[in-house]
Amino acid sequence: MTDTAGQLHDTDAIRKIANRLKRAQGQLTAVITAVENGGDCRDVVTQLSAVSSALDRAGFAIISTAMRQCLITDDADSADDDAADAPPRKLTVEELEKLFLTLA
Repeated sequence: MTDTAGQLHDTDAIRKIANRLKRAQGQLTAVITAVENGGDCRDVVTQLSAVSSALDRAGFAIISTAMRQCLITDDADSADDDAADAPPRKLTVEELEKLFLTLA
């Protein structure tokens, strides 16, 4: 059985998150080009800030999606994770909080 715990399954959310990341990738490419070509510091920092913000928004979208589909209560987490017929283990509140704080 493949372990899919914590994976995103909402195809619409995945598409939106991937689009955000692709936009950030394009912005980062522009920042790298500007740095390599001696671009204006203000413009480079402004673009870098946009990349950072886009990555943050993608991260928050992932957390938001996880909150909707992966969250369980602590009581339900006491089931045996090794049982062959058990569904994949979902994220606890503490795990979700830890993921969220990595973006702060």
